Amino acid sequence: MKINKEIRKLSREMLRASFTDGQLDPGRIASLVDSLIARRRRNYVDILKNYRRLLRLELDKRRARIETASDVESTISSELVANLKRKYGGDLTTEFVVNPQLLGGLRIRVGNDVWDGTVRNRLERLQQEL
Repeated sequence: MKINKEIRKLSREMLRASFTDGQLDPGRIASLVDSLIARRRRNYVDILKNYRRLLRLELDKRRARIETASDVESTISSELVANLKRKYGGDLTTEFVVNPQLLGGLRIRVGNDVWDGTVRNRLERLQQEL
């Protein structure tokens, strides 16, 4: 798929129009897609593909995946979620995953941001230095 300036511009405009009060509105998204399909503008399939990509990236910014080596106490997890929501906004959804391969510590991924404070990561970095 080759994305030209017009496709990029129209899909970004659609993304901006998809928000209601700072939140993605599924009803608006559906109506935008339906109206684009009904008009059948030139390159509408490419516009929809790029719009879908932008929506996926926007949703990833609002989802946090927190991996830990073992279960986390509820007080620590609630404090962690509160800090993440303060940084990324109140509409952030969180998912806690237990991954024993991390050996210890935790890894947090929000969109493209990754904080890796795991023992496994430290050991791998140490191995690379040696």
